[in-house]
Amino acid sequence: MKLYYSHYRWLPWALLLPQLLIILIFFYWPAVQALYQSFLMQDIFGAVSYWVGWDNFINLFADPTYIQSIYTTLYFAFWVTLLGLMISLLLAFFIQKIVRASLYYRTALILPYAISPIVVGVLWTFMFSPSSGVITYWLKKLGIDWNYQMDADHAMWLVIMASIWKQLSYNFIFFYAGLQAIPKSLIEAAAIDGAGPWRRFFTIQLPLLGPTTFFLCVINIVYVFFDTFAIIDALTHGGPGKATSTLVYRIYFDGFKAMDYGSSAAQSVILMLFVLLLTVIQFRYIDRKGKGQ
Repeated sequence: MKLYYSHYRWLPWALLLPQLLIILIFFYWPAVQALYQSFLMQDIFGAVSYWVGWDNFINLFADPTYIQSIYTTLYFAFWVTLLGLMISLLLAFFIQKIVRASLYYRTALILPYAISPIVVGVLWTFMFSPSSGVITYWLKKLGIDWNYQMDADHAMWLVIMASIWKQLSYNFIFFYAGLQAIPKSLIEAAAIDGAGPWRRFFTIQLPLLGPTTFFLCVINIVYVFFDTFAIIDALTHGGPGKATSTLVYRIYFDGFKAMDYGSSAAQSVILMLFVLLLTVIQFRYIDRKGKGQ
């Protein structure tokens, strides 16, 4: 048996090699390149480079527009995470109460996750277009003059709503599975004691969903920081002004529009460090919960 294992001990590495190469080429190598370029100043063609050390990072935090983009991203992440989780949890709670045609409701709620973010942005652009949008038309009938191309608040809340809708399916799946995993005996015992549906939800189901909720908080924040770029680009292009210019959109704008490669690389390093911090917090929380159990 030992001879057989020693003869084929290369096999696991051979099976892992394609995935390791993909991770190395498309994840680690670009990260190393971004870190290196963040210490350089380059011309718009990338032909001439100068070592500037920490100047790109110093100039970033001295730039009020970059500080504003941090506040914009945090504001954006807060509302997308909070409202997205609340709506998804309520939908999961009500769906589990439905007996007839529940499969169709679950399918309808899961479908938006299959739509590409850029398609979501284009879809919401058509619905809320100031000149020809269907929803804009009915808002005008109600006396609401909706124009996200001119009003910064309208633009921000439009990308918030579109981002929530895109992520709703993902959150719903986890909350629905978490509610289904709660032992029925706990719910039945509370019902026998006279607790109503909402009291059972807040005193039994919601506390038991704590780990799932924390996990989804981290996932939704990471989603806002990265995966909402296409939605913002299709809807508002970071405008009006810089109202919806988040960190990830500013990286794109400075790198591909302003041709400031050093600043763009420095911003990507800062964003990467922030996501690493979130990952560490998540693993610390999971590890602490595991030791507590």
